This record gives sequence, C-alpha cells and structure tokens, in this order.
Amino acid sequence: MSELNGALIGCGFFAINQMHAWNDVDGARIVAICDRDPERLKIVGDQFGIERRYSDANALFSDGGFDFVDIATTVQSHRILVEMAAQHKVPAICQKPFAKTLADAKAMVAACRAAGVPLMVHENFRWQTPIQAVRKVLDEGSIGTPFWGRFSFRSGYDVFSGQPYLAEGERFIIEDLGIHTLDIARYILGDVGSVTARTKRVNPRIKGEDVATILLDHESGATSIVDVSYATKLSKEPFPETLIEIDGSEGTIRLTQGYQLEVANASGSMTADVSPKLLSWASRPWHNIQESVYAIQQHWVDKLKQGAEHSTSGADNLKTFALVERAYESAASGQTVDVGAMLR
Repeated sequence: MSELNGALIGCGFFAINQMHAWNDVDGARIVAICDRDPERLKIVGDQFGIERRYSDANALFSDGGFDFVDIATTVQSHRILVEMAAQHKVPAICQKPFAKTLADAKAMVAACRAAGVPLMVHENFRWQTPIQAVRKVLDEGSIGTPFWGRFSFRSGYDVFSGQPYLAEGERFIIEDLGIHTLDIARYILGDVGSVTARTKRVNPRIKGEDVATILLDHESGATSIVDVSYATKLSKEPFPETLIEIDGSEGTIRLTQGYQLEVANASGSMTADVSPKLLSWASRPWHNIQESVYAIQQHWVDKLKQGAEHSTSGADNLKTFALVERAYESAASGQTVDVGAMLR
C-alpha cells in the first residue's frame, strides 16, 4: 500500500504529541484536522502545515479523502465519533478513556465490527520502551513462570496545571492514570479474574480520588498489585515512570527508577539501561510517553497495511475498561468483584 492519509479530530493538549509523532511515522500522514475551537484549529493547522481544517466532524467525514481517523477528543464525544467513522467505513483510533461506560465501549466495538473496519484504542503505555523490555524478558523465559507482580506509578507531579479538567471529575486517578497501569498489568501477566480496590483523596482541591491500590487475581494464577498516586512526594520525582516488580519460578525482574532493568536468575544477575529515546520534538520528562505515542501510531499503520489485529484493539481494550469499572465498584463496596461477568 502507498502512504496512508489520516484525519485528526481534536486539537487539544495531547494532540500536539500525536501530530509530531505522525510526522515521524513511516507510511502515513495527517491531511485534515477538526476541532470546535477555531483558535486550537489555527494553532495546530499553522504549526503542522495542515490546510484542510474543519469545525464540524460531519463535514470532515462527508468530504472524505482520508484512510483513517485519529480521535483525540475528550471522552464525552468518543462514541458518536467512532460510530460516525464506522458509518463512513473509516478505520479509527480512539483516545483513552475509550468511553463513558462499558455499554458505550461495547457498542463502539460492535459498530466497527459490523462495518468491517479496524478500531484501536490509543493505549500507549504498553508501548513504552521499558515496558516492552520487561515483556521481552518474560517472553524469553528468563525468570520462568511469573507468580507475583507489582506495577507502580507514584508521583507528586502537578498534572492539573496542563489539564485542569482532571481536577473537576468525580473520578480521577483510576480512570485517567490507573487505566494505563492496569493495561500494563494485563499485558505483562495476562487477563484478570477478580479485582479488589481501595481509593483515597489526599488533595482537597480536586473532586476525584488521587490514590488507588488495586489487587488483581490473574487467570494465569499470578497475583499483582497496581498502585497509583499523584499525592506522593519523593526526594527524586519519578514522573512519568511506571516501576515494575515481577517474581517468577526461576528468577525476578525489577524495573527501577531511572529506567534500569534488573534481571536475576540461576545464571546470575544483569542490569540494563532501557531508557526511551529523546525524539527531536520531545522533552524531558515526557519523552517516555512521547516515544510511546510514536510507537503505537507506527504499530497502527503497520497492522493496518497488513490487515492484522492491533495490540490495543477496541475488543482488547474492553478488558482493560472492565478492570477500571470493577475497581471503582470494589472501592465503593469494599468487596472483591468478578471481572469476567462484566464482559459477557
């Protein structure tokens, strides 16, 4: 296939990273953008030299002329835009959170399946270089069968200055950050049977929870802990690193602060630097996430051309979405809850 043409809907805070990444992706380019805010539309259009600019998604789809759409709007508009893409037979990438409810997410997956078009959720954290390195060690069998894990993202970073709307929602850290960490846990240790969660709000200036601790019982028999916090003040700020501990039957993996990967088994121990690349348009400390944006978008293009399933397809992301919903349910009830029934 020749170079694919794409359209971007949503020109907000994070979309700038996606536009930079599209410039680096091999085999695709963005030819049209859409946003209801004329100022954002002009800023992004001028910065990236995009002439086709729309304030209405219906007009964008009616004009066509693109092979896929990248939906980078807030969650409230995701279902209508994904279903619009399905109606026009246009493959779609959708930003996370995928939907407001699991019912909406299921409907979006069903709409694209019925239309015969690919749907991928922009769940980029599993594409981070250090996360991929952990998965590679496991796939090589270096520590045998994993039986326990911890996936930790604890920070005091002020995320609200760049995204003030995060302080206004009744839900915060599980829906915004925990969704990534839960997806990593699934990616590394497999699907989950049950969830036990506890949440807390430490920052009095926000409405939602900013601390969550979640116990996962994986279908493989492994147990893991996902702990996320934006209320943790450390001597060395780790943002935006996810730290990982995995214990296996034959050894251990530790992904520690500073992107150091430690592997210990009967052959001894080794430490490797698995730092992400600092792309030309990236900036520290965001470069880890920024590189993963490029990686997932390249994955989208490659699989789209091959006609193959995407790693974070809509169907796959339903399982991560269910973990988020069940975590909130468990935190509210104080009980362990089953995950599988939610997907049936």
